[in-house]
Amino acid sequence: MQGKRLIDLRSDTVTRPTPAMYAAMASAEVGDDVYGEDPTVNRLEQRAAEIFGREAAIFVPTGTMGNQIAIRLHTQHGQEVICEARSHVLDWEMAMVSAFSGCLPRAVAGDRGVLTWEAIKKAIAPKIYYRAATGLISLENTHNMAGGTVTPLPVLREVWQGAREAGLPVHLDGARVFNAATALGVSVAELTSGFDTVMFCLSKGLGAPVGSILVGSREAIDRARIYRKALGGGMRQAGVLAAAGLIALEEMTARLAEDHANARFLAETVAKCSAAEIDLAAVQTNIVIFALRNKGDAPVLVARLKEKGILSSAIGPDHVRLVTHYDVSRADCDVCATALVALLS
Repeated sequence: MQGKRLIDLRSDTVTRPTPAMYAAMASAEVGDDVYGEDPTVNRLEQRAAEIFGREAAIFVPTGTMGNQIAIRLHTQHGQEVICEARSHVLDWEMAMVSAFSGCLPRAVAGDRGVLTWEAIKKAIAPKIYYRAATGLISLENTHNMAGGTVTPLPVLREVWQGAREAGLPVHLDGARVFNAATALGVSVAELTSGFDTVMFCLSKGLGAPVGSILVGSREAIDRARIYRKALGGGMRQAGVLAAAGLIALEEMTARLAEDHANARFLAETVAKCSAAEIDLAAVQTNIVIFALRNKGDAPVLVARLKEKGILSSAIGPDHVRLVTHYDVSRADCDVCATALVALLS
């Protein structure tokens, strides 16, 4: 494999900065962000707040940090956080709901990762002193481990209304919320308008090398700076990173439909293969998850794809994940499709 370009479909986190990002990073105006003096970080935070229709925003190194800051903002120790049973905050954030916020995740299974108010309200704890109280509802849109599925606006509006009536805050893990907005044909401001806080990633489909943003009220974001510092996220001349984030935010959102089309192409290819099984209705954005029939061995398939110059992920003994992004072209997907047909037919 030495010297051969790999087609990397493991995640949309593997993208390399665009030429415009490199140029912006090289010329970024910087200051000390812990003192609030980095002008490029300040511009990024202001622009993110404007796009989402919020009072304020904070730049954080990772999506996990953004989510965990939000959970800490909304909860008290000893409360429960309602989340989807395969959500990122539950499975991939190192038990920080408990370790940092002192809360218990209350997992609720959703249909293709989508949590409805009907499902959520059954999990809300009764208001009695000898039962841990519900402190927060956390949703994920798009839903990573459900295959990039999208929660539509009518479902969200029911959740927002129900949560308000129940007196509960709602946070969105919107790591790929721009993908969701693209799929639904709405703005991220409209799609997230009823959430108390929203985290989104610059370093996934938007292609920045590092960083996520948490948006919310001015009061919430002022408090978020305390928790960012507590988690070791106080960065200094972070404008070098924020400069790429500004390019991601302003330029990269418009091209996400290309990734969705490429994912659909790969999914339809898999659907024609006798050794694989896929829920095509769940392929709504840039993630493709499929199962291998007859207890097929996902790690073996991943290894065979790698031999052909294609990187993918085994997400269980018989499930494989492919994720399309800026660095994977339709020609690359054609190569991958050919390999999948050869290995799965």
